[in-house]
Amino acid sequence: MQSLWMLVSALFFALMAACVKLASAHYGTAEIVLFRSLVGVVVLFAYARLTGQSLLTSVAGMHIRRSVMGVTALALWFYAIGKLPLGTAMTLNFSSPLFSTAFVIGAALISGRRVPWALAGCVGIGFAGVVLILRPSFVAGHELPALVGLLSGFLSAVAYRHVRDLGRIGEPEWRTVFYFSLCGSVLGLIGAVPDGLTRDHTAAGLVTLIAVGVSATLAQLTMTRAYGKGRTVLTANLQFSAIVFAALLGMVVFGDRIGFAGWLGIGIIIASCVAAAALVARRPATPILESTIASAHK
Repeated sequence: MQSLWMLVSALFFALMAACVKLASAHYGTAEIVLFRSLVGVVVLFAYARLTGQSLLTSVAGMHIRRSVMGVTALALWFYAIGKLPLGTAMTLNFSSPLFSTAFVIGAALISGRRVPWALAGCVGIGFAGVVLILRPSFVAGHELPALVGLLSGFLSAVAYRHVRDLGRIGEPEWRTVFYFSLCGSVLGLIGAVPDGLTRDHTAAGLVTLIAVGVSATLAQLTMTRAYGKGRTVLTANLQFSAIVFAALLGMVVFGDRIGFAGWLGIGIIIASCVAAAALVARRPATPILESTIASAHK
């Protein structure tokens, strides 16, 4: 089944997060964003040249808005990864489908259209899971990184709406990811210059930075194959296995400890997102589908 490529993609995303956590012990967030994005630029530039595709676009403004929002979300997520248990940071960022669904429900309320109350219930239950995850973080004195991780999920949801709009006007996905990676490289370089000029780089540190970019690129490639060849709803649900992979990696590699409330919150968020995707599958005309299933564009 081609949808099972999403399990491979989820594992690569979890490995990327683990590499980010390792790299954060030696480098700042901007430097990690730079290397994560630079690999994507090189790979996609080579792809465009080898296949004769054009990098030019007539909607540069839309790409800039999507890219700046996405890179900001990425940087906030990387910061949270460096400060929180790996599974917790992953879960907070993967709350973006809940925000995407909430956007659609809010738009329905404002316009006076029929509100999908079943979806609203999934959102409410999902955010109850978020509260369960945040509570132990606040107790442990991780208030700021926990809120930063949640904000990364919110901004990711906003960025995905821009991705959806670009797709609707015919922009190919690879070009959207290219400009996102290019923006990340530029902004990352600007932020990395002050520290990079005075930092003593080590071979081990550089390996972790390169590993972030390589694992992220492999995650995107396998994700693209899963969505391109597999069943959309099944693929969308399998992406949440990245949370489980990340939590297990955190426990094995970093000695993370997630209490009962944290595990319960993770389970509730995954269940609510899966339920929302299933409900959306029964409503093919609703515009939320693209936003709900797109949470792997990182």
